[in-house]
Amino acid sequence: MEYDFRSIEGKWQEEWRKRNAYAVREEPGKRKYYVLDMFPYPSGAGLHVGHPLGYIASDIIARYRRHQGFNVLHPMGYDSFGLPAEQYAIQTGQHPEKTTVQNIARYREQLDKIGFSFDWSREVRTSDPQYYRWTQWIFSLIYESWYNKDTDRAEPIHTLIAHFEANGNYNVNAAVDDDWFRQMDRTGFVFGADWDGTFSATDWNSMSEELQQRILMQYRLTYLADSMVNWCPALGTVLANDEVKDGVSERGGHPVEQKLMRQWSMRISAYAERLLSGLETIEWPENIKEIQRNWIGRSEGARVQFAIDGHPGYIEVFTTRPDTIFGVSFMTLAPEHELVVRITTPEYREAVEKYIAAAKLKTERDRQAEVKHVTGQFTGAFAIHPFTGEQIPVWIGEYVLAGYGTGAVMAVPAGDQRDFDFARKFNLPVPAIFEGGDLSEKAETSKDAVLTNSDFLNGLSGKQAMKKVIAEIESRGIGEGKINYRMRDAVFSRQRYWGEPIPVYFDGEVPHLVPDNELPVTLPPVDKYLPTEDGEPPLARAVSWDYNGKRREYNTMPGWAGSSWYFLRYMDPNNPGEFASRDKVEYWGQVDLYMGGAEHATGHLLYSRFWTKVLFDLGYIGFDEPFKKMINQGMITGRSSKLYRLKVITELWGDGEVLPTDLVPTIFLSKELHDNLEREGNEGWAFQKIKNELSSLTERLIQANPNYAGEVIPHQYLAGYTSSINVDIALVDNDVLDIEGLRAWRPEYKDSLFIRNDEERIICDWEIEKMSKSKFNVQTPDELVEKFGADTLRCYEMFLGPVEQSKPWDTNGINGVHNFLRKFWRLFHDKSNAFAVSDDAPSKEELKTLHKTIKKVTEDLNRYSWNTVVSTMMIGVNELTDLQCNKRAVLEPMCVLLSPYAPHMAEELWQKLGHPASITEVAWPAFDEAHLTESSFDYPVSFNGKTRFFVSLPVDWNQEQVTAAVMEHEGTAKYLEGKAPKKVIVVPKRIVNVVV
Repeated sequence: MEYDFRSIEGKWQEEWRKRNAYAVREEPGKRKYYVLDMFPYPSGAGLHVGHPLGYIASDIIARYRRHQGFNVLHPMGYDSFGLPAEQYAIQTGQHPEKTTVQNIARYREQLDKIGFSFDWSREVRTSDPQYYRWTQWIFSLIYESWYNKDTDRAEPIHTLIAHFEANGNYNVNAAVDDDWFRQMDRTGFVFGADWDGTFSATDWNSMSEELQQRILMQYRLTYLADSMVNWCPALGTVLANDEVKDGVSERGGHPVEQKLMRQWSMRISAYAERLLSGLETIEWPENIKEIQRNWIGRSEGARVQFAIDGHPGYIEVFTTRPDTIFGVSFMTLAPEHELVVRITTPEYREAVEKYIAAAKLKTERDRQAEVKHVTGQFTGAFAIHPFTGEQIPVWIGEYVLAGYGTGAVMAVPAGDQRDFDFARKFNLPVPAIFEGGDLSEKAETSKDAVLTNSDFLNGLSGKQAMKKVIAEIESRGIGEGKINYRMRDAVFSRQRYWGEPIPVYFDGEVPHLVPDNELPVTLPPVDKYLPTEDGEPPLARAVSWDYNGKRREYNTMPGWAGSSWYFLRYMDPNNPGEFASRDKVEYWGQVDLYMGGAEHATGHLLYSRFWTKVLFDLGYIGFDEPFKKMINQGMITGRSSKLYRLKVITELWGDGEVLPTDLVPTIFLSKELHDNLEREGNEGWAFQKIKNELSSLTERLIQANPNYAGEVIPHQYLAGYTSSINVDIALVDNDVLDIEGLRAWRPEYKDSLFIRNDEERIICDWEIEKMSKSKFNVQTPDELVEKFGADTLRCYEMFLGPVEQSKPWDTNGINGVHNFLRKFWRLFHDKSNAFAVSDDAPSKEELKTLHKTIKKVTEDLNRYSWNTVVSTMMIGVNELTDLQCNKRAVLEPMCVLLSPYAPHMAEELWQKLGHPASITEVAWPAFDEAHLTESSFDYPVSFNGKTRFFVSLPVDWNQEQVTAAVMEHEGTAKYLEGKAPKKVIVVPKRIVNVVV
């Protein structure tokens, strides 16, 4: 075989393993480059061809930077805690660690076959106690911190305690909830009805430790609080927003409801402004930045207090349009708002409770999305307008969210479309507060509209009125100007087993940290991986798992905990004394290139930035953004094969009995029959064919029940009664189903009836979908590596198109890429496949092809255009093949250019070229412009506009020199025929025209 990729790739993968070829160490003085992939969750399905797309792209850059002389850190590990392993454990009783280890072994086997240059000596696994010991340490660090708004950074909690001991909380400007002292009231420690949340040093020093700890809890960056969460009863756990899709859990599709629970949270909201401004310092895709900006949701406005008629206290709202306050005609509270229960009148209590119960079944995302379906319920209570003194009805509505602002809205239907729709639905007033505004169909949302019927704001635009109304609100003591953020604090508790234990124990109700020297707190054995009968998390099942007689925390950390800092552990993965040494963190610094999916924009990427900023504030690292540049690879979609199933189980049996389903086999239709059935209804060709094909079924039914006399498929049951199922793409060839293969694959279809087309085939339908095991459209890289080789797979995945774009997987072009590599191989070998490289000097044309290729490949890699590099190399190889080039001076640099894409072939050829060292140690070829610069030009010489001959002249000659040379040429005398030219026109490097 001329190019034996199997033996070549096996040889070099073994060689790389033996040499530990890609291990890297810190080399002070040498330029570093840190390239990182979002590490995978090791599922039982293994890798499909979509997974390596980003890994191949990052590996190419890692190899390219090595050739450029960088010290490259390119590690890999596993995000190995996760819900799938836990669900499997619940089903089988098998410890999640066992399946996780098996899955990791499968992933490693697949990754090794593709030839990645990962430094496996730095591998991390988030489920390894030696790793999550430091995740727990970071949790403790954040718990022991508070956010000082004056210094705009996190500081150790002991500095706050010292301030309390000396001065109480006077002049403490901390990131806390605005109503933290009212939350204290709810815990039973009441300072008095008029308490404003301040306390003196004397107050603090006289408090019990328990009370001090409850107050500190309001300031800590990690804290316990009652939070509205996404609760999934079927999974028995809280889910993050990005784990919920369309009101159900992303995994399993189980219903999710809103529930108030005591949870650990992290005060990411303290970093909202820094998370926003930091986006301007990093080179990320603009769409990811915009997603994060929207998630953080910065808005400027005012907090305003509305007294409640007949009740103490007030409703506080945050509004971005305080200028429209005279247009308030009702108020809307979130169904979960704490005041709802207190202010609802008896006649509306039942209706309010029903409404609240219904709202709990929807996620916040669903509630925000349902703009057309307006719902609400009056509470019977009224608020008092702070300027006019008028009564304003108080409603609840699911479009108001408890976690945004204060969970209350001053509804201005004239200036807000949602308020307008709400007012229209429930016949509430729409006060006209804008000059010339048309409120017949929609609200006026422009801030340029001029106000009217607005007292001291009349005649001002919204923009002009903002400062004036905020000043008046503050002077009256009914509120203040305020910057608000939509982003909520991150709920950190999960009611799961397979996650990092939270290093906390409780003395009564007061939490305490497990000392650092006793970390890690490891997962204890349990009899089941389910919540207890009392609803406690699975860790509550552990026997003798207390801390010196004190109850431990039974919740575990969320999946994003371990992934928020793993890039730091790669810098110093085996350090037993700290999460990473400061020297190594300083050397490697930020990740220079991060490859991963865009779906992590509001989860992992946001939380990683948050944890990085905390570690920076507290002096553990020297940068506050983790990833300098990020590229999101697109999704590789798969071509799914679909088979249509006919639903005929509603046929009636005799006198009204339902047809026994065990007598009716699963009936499959060919695509043509399905499509024609949809078009023709119950009287067309497809319907008649199906009836004819089912005649044998009629005989079976009569034999089973002689009284049966009905048709197998009455018209009223056939129309529209088809559904589709996905079938394994391995069973489909050119859309034709292997029927016997399907019967063997799915035993439940062993006796199925297949109604074929006129050519006696079952033609499947197809659809482009996400490549997924559940859709049976997965193409594994193993099959392609076996058939074409890893180098072909690497080149082909890049050749498919821009890495950032999603694209359907199609192997139609893979042969072309494989042939390109075979052609490259043949440049180094003669027709008998013997190595044949010449030391002769290359020709001008050969050097031109080489340097043209160097220039384009280098430019494309510098701008991360992976796909065009393959095209450029193909062109270069074709030109060298046509030139029959086998010159060492050309082929050696071409080999280096290919190395990042096809490392196995490049290493083999480099060794054959006589080099003992690895090709990875070779400098990147230098481009020489001189080889692309032409020294002469072939001028077409025309006589009266007709070209007669060509003359080659230096490109730097002026017009006089060109004219003189042409006039001296022997051909000129022939065509002048003894006449003197009237004019000689010279266009440099274009033409010469002699006018006779």
